Amino acid sequence: MKKWLDEEYEFEIEVMGFLQGEQTEHYCRNGEEIGDKYTCTYGCPVNAQGCGICSKVMMTLFPIMEAVRSGGDLENIGGDGKYSKVVVCPDGCVMFRLTAKPLGNPNPFRGKAFD
Repeated sequence: MKKWLDEEYEFEIEVMGFLQGEQTEHYCRNGEEIGDKYTCTYGCPVNAQGCGICSKVMMTLFPIMEAVRSGGDLENIGGDGKYSKVVVCPDGCVMFRLTAKPLGNPNPFRGKAFD
């Protein structure tokens, strides 16, 4: 892999809690635990152990991440701030908080990075 583009945002996804109970066993297939954190810029989020986030959760997160990348305000879709939103996994098990951090790099399309 040869990453050549400086992305505009870094994303952190933190496990906030479960909708039922306090343990992951026999509940979350990915084994999420409260306090687990994943980070990424454009690629899929990974945790400190190098494990990737659940693919079902990524299907939920990607459109939200794209909304941020295109200048959106997450409060417009129920977020608790411009760059923050709590989401529940598609299985209805785990609550995650997505937080975006602007890195100060230009939007690659407006900045003509693909020309």
